[in-house]
Amino acid sequence: MDWDKLRIFHAVADAGSLTHAGEQLHLSQSAVSRQIRALEEALDTTLFHRHARGLILTEQGELLFDATKSMNKRIDAATARIRDSEEEIFGVLRVTTTTGFGSLWLAPRLPKLYEKYPQLNIDLMLEERVLDLPMREADVAIRMKEPSQADLIRKRLMNIKMKLYASPDYLKEHGTPQSLEDLSNHRLICQNTRTAQVNAGLQLVQMLMTNDIKATLSVNNYFGVLQAVISNLGIGVLPDYIIEDFPSVVRVLPDVESGEVPVFLAYPEELRHSKRIEAFRDFVQEEIIAHRRHLQAMASSST
Repeated sequence: MDWDKLRIFHAVADAGSLTHAGEQLHLSQSAVSRQIRALEEALDTTLFHRHARGLILTEQGELLFDATKSMNKRIDAATARIRDSEEEIFGVLRVTTTTGFGSLWLAPRLPKLYEKYPQLNIDLMLEERVLDLPMREADVAIRMKEPSQADLIRKRLMNIKMKLYASPDYLKEHGTPQSLEDLSNHRLICQNTRTAQVNAGLQLVQMLMTNDIKATLSVNNYFGVLQAVISNLGIGVLPDYIIEDFPSVVRVLPDVESGEVPVFLAYPEELRHSKRIEAFRDFVQEEIIAHRRHLQAMASSST
């Protein structure tokens, strides 16, 4: 099958328009149209329904589009491996993680990575949805559970726990709770129980809600919870990795915490030799070690 025709078909299917596909490919609309007709004749099938608002894939077109998407992802993976130099770290690295971890822990540390590798460009995708690494929706992931997808290299980075925190100003005005029962006199700020989150955090929130808590503020990510806490709105359920970068928040009810949540770094087996992956992995591991040492120093100074 003609690879060039498949490339043009994929662009048309992705854009839903001959004109837009032609602009991307630097071809005229008529040239694109001729290639699509030739491909349909070669396959003896119709790939698109022509509609006033654009092109719609037929059932046969959908099958071919699924195949070209898979081909494109594998070509991207091969290209990434080819471009990884033995001496230089450069190009785009697509990193996915949760909104909370990405915005509160990872992003503040990225200047160090850029300082070391100025030609590396990070495309940071923050969302709770688990992206498909083998299908190249991202190159590397940091997740709050061990990835279940096959053909992945996994590295356990650390364990975290969800704990209770408040601002000094809030506690000065509203008092510091001494028991779980005292939480009924405070506003609890937590991640919405209907949103995707780690099970340990969900269980902690559900347990806290059994204490006749009358006032709550729920947010769909931990970044929002933290902003509410430092704005003196109440007592928040937050991951303990925030302490290093937000030392002003105060831990409340130190005996109350979730179970351990493992943090994993994962990437596709086919990117095992990627220099960009290697640089990012080593950077994160170095930052984890520095993070642990800092927390140990903070704990020693407080005793």
